[in-house]
Amino acid sequence: MASHRKSRPAGTRVAGIRTPALATAALTSVALLSQTANASPSTDDKPSLEEVEKKVDDLYRQAETATEKYNAAKEKTTKQRKQVDTLLDDVAKRTQKLNDAREELGSFAAAQYRTGASAPQTATFLLADSPKDYFDQTQLMDRMTGRQKEAVDDYVTQQSETMKKRKEATESLQTLQESQSDLKTAKATVQKKLADARELLSELTAEEKARLAEIEREKQEEAARKAAELAEQQAAEERRQEEAAAEQQESGSSSTGTGTSTGSEATADSSYASKAEKALAFARAQIGKPYVWGATGPDSYDCSGLTQGAWNAAGISLPRTTWDQVNAGTTVSLANAQPGDLVFFYDDISHVGIYIGNGMMIHAPKPGAYVREESIYYDGEGSIHSVVRPA
Repeated sequence: MASHRKSRPAGTRVAGIRTPALATAALTSVALLSQTANASPSTDDKPSLEEVEKKVDDLYRQAETATEKYNAAKEKTTKQRKQVDTLLDDVAKRTQKLNDAREELGSFAAAQYRTGASAPQTATFLLADSPKDYFDQTQLMDRMTGRQKEAVDDYVTQQSETMKKRKEATESLQTLQESQSDLKTAKATVQKKLADARELLSELTAEEKARLAEIEREKQEEAARKAAELAEQQAAEERRQEEAAAEQQESGSSSTGTGTSTGSEATADSSYASKAEKALAFARAQIGKPYVWGATGPDSYDCSGLTQGAWNAAGISLPRTTWDQVNAGTTVSLANAQPGDLVFFYDDISHVGIYIGNGMMIHAPKPGAYVREESIYYDGEGSIHSVVRPA
């Protein structure tokens, strides 16, 4: 790193003492190191291409995790808003009933005023919080008709229920505000992570971008090789199961209860395959559409939005987020994965794709990419979390 400090003669004075050239050089090195520690990083400290790639990948993953938090907060906000609207409508209706009951009681008070039964206390009655208590205290309940007593009881009931619903609405509004705050925070986090990733990539030279593309190509080749290995293993396992079934049939076991069980399992597999085919047809139709965080189609998708839409097309309702989708079915081994199964990634389960067979899947990868077919090993073998059969 070049120093901006002016060069000093070999025999300079430090703290009033004349120092030899060697000592001066040593002191100069110390000063230079001190400046370097306090100064902003120079071009010599620029991270390597591999470090940039890792940082960008990490940012994209963090953005995807934040996206799932955004999806969860958005879903919660939507549900809470509907609940608040329902409660407010209920409160409005109950308030109207309360007003009607109050008017009816007011007519009774006016009648008593005209007859002189309780003229001095009419205003007290109209302002009372508990009309029933008022009538008890003034010993008017005995002189009221059945219809009047029923009106008092109805008023007290309506008042109690209205206050209860108003409290529920207030609490729901508070929860809604908290959900909206969570939504805003998650959105800001996603935008910050993506902005950081874009900034890192924008600082790369054309040569570095070319090298980065080459690294990505090599990763894809390795991922394709691993997918081919899995396809061979699955094919071998399928042949083994077919041979075992044939041997069982030849041995006469098909006439036992075991044979009945095998038939029912085949029926279940056939039913699943039919649904999976519809889900995969939907997913294939989305290939080429852009990844957009928080999107559920029809023009763009994020990862869980795509899988949700695909299985919805097959008549199966999946939750919105990867964290909920991973629990919406039966976990199966990777070796037994079938087309239509959901493949989840990373320890935080922040990504998901839909398996199409032969170690391949359809997924919405990340910002800046498009829905595509890709090896399930696209980010390394260790990135796979689990496989779930949703139906």
